[in-house]
Amino acid sequence: MDISSLRERKGSSEFTVSELNGYVKSILDSDRVLGAVSVKGEISNFTAHSSGHMYFSLKDEGGQIKAVMFKTAAQKLKFLPENGMKVSVRGSVSVYTQGGSYQLYVNAMMPDGVGTLYMMYERLKAKLDAEGLFDVSRKKALPRFPSSIGVITSPTGAAVRDIINVVGRRYPTAKIYIYPALVQGEGAEADLIKALDYFDVSNLADVIIIGRGGGSIEDLWAFNSEALARRIFSHRVPIISAVGHETDFTICDFVADRRAPTPSAAAEIAVPDIKELVERVDTLRERSFGALVKASRNSRDRLERIKAESVLRDPSSVFMAKRQKVADRSREAADNIRDKIDSLKNALLLRSERANALNPLSVLMRGFSVVEKDGAAVRRVGDVKNGDSVTVRMSDGRVNAKIIKEV
Repeated sequence: MDISSLRERKGSSEFTVSELNGYVKSILDSDRVLGAVSVKGEISNFTAHSSGHMYFSLKDEGGQIKAVMFKTAAQKLKFLPENGMKVSVRGSVSVYTQGGSYQLYVNAMMPDGVGTLYMMYERLKAKLDAEGLFDVSRKKALPRFPSSIGVITSPTGAAVRDIINVVGRRYPTAKIYIYPALVQGEGAEADLIKALDYFDVSNLADVIIIGRGGGSIEDLWAFNSEALARRIFSHRVPIISAVGHETDFTICDFVADRRAPTPSAAAEIAVPDIKELVERVDTLRERSFGALVKASRNSRDRLERIKAESVLRDPSSVFMAKRQKVADRSREAADNIRDKIDSLKNALLLRSERANALNPLSVLMRGFSVVEKDGAAVRRVGDVKNGDSVTVRMSDGRVNAKIIKEV
């Protein structure tokens, strides 16, 4: 379409729809203000297309405008836009000729206002917490006596001076390695991650302090980065977060192995106090010496008590007492055996008398006799008949007889 020829037409000229939309587009595209404009507004009607493009409207109390953010620009966002979020965008105004509507073509977007930032902060905090990045059980223990401290912060801020002063005063034997990094603004997130990567591969530090002084939520926003939080979580070396003041909390504070309210407090957490260590060593030395003296005194007293025992003063008396005890026990044993034998003998005599009372021979001794036929006792008259030979047993012997049985 020849736009220049359209410009030469008079008002009475007739346009096609496409020509008119193209003409309006040419006017907007040639406007220097609309070619690079910044707009603040609240997102509504947001749609993230499968192609990667984002379609939405920006509105305020007085109106709204359609907007589109193509995939190449949307991929650079560090957050996910959503309805109700207040943002500041940069882009250009032009006409979508096929739809006949003008819209804002966005190439950059930033959250606008503390409320939006806080909403994004709470959403990311809940997400990482649900994934377990804040679990106490997964935090690394700090070394008790670190030989080197890694510090990631601005080289010109008060935080680095506070850390150097506190470590130098409390534990001067520790080395301090400072990695100068941006702590706010464009590029701060990437700079902080790069510093963590350096300490992870260099093996210079036993513990790392990452932080800065206090500030607004906008100033501290780099420490609310999801990418930074995940890098801290995966780091090999224990990390202390020291961002802001006592009332300021960032995502970095929650995911770090320890959180300190200030950089100075982080330095106190990172290293022990050498004066306290010396005092503790002195106390332990005094306690050890006292315990040694007490043990020596107790051993000497015990030795004296042992020396006073009768067994050491007259050893033979111990053996005499033992010998007498053995003799007494021997007599007791002999008496017990003798009593046992007498008891068994009396029981045997009693049983013998009972057995004799039941012995048939004892009956014969009293004048009775037993008649036997064929080795069996004759109990009834009917057991024999005339002429039978029988044996009569008496106490002093046997006699043979023949039965003469009267009928």
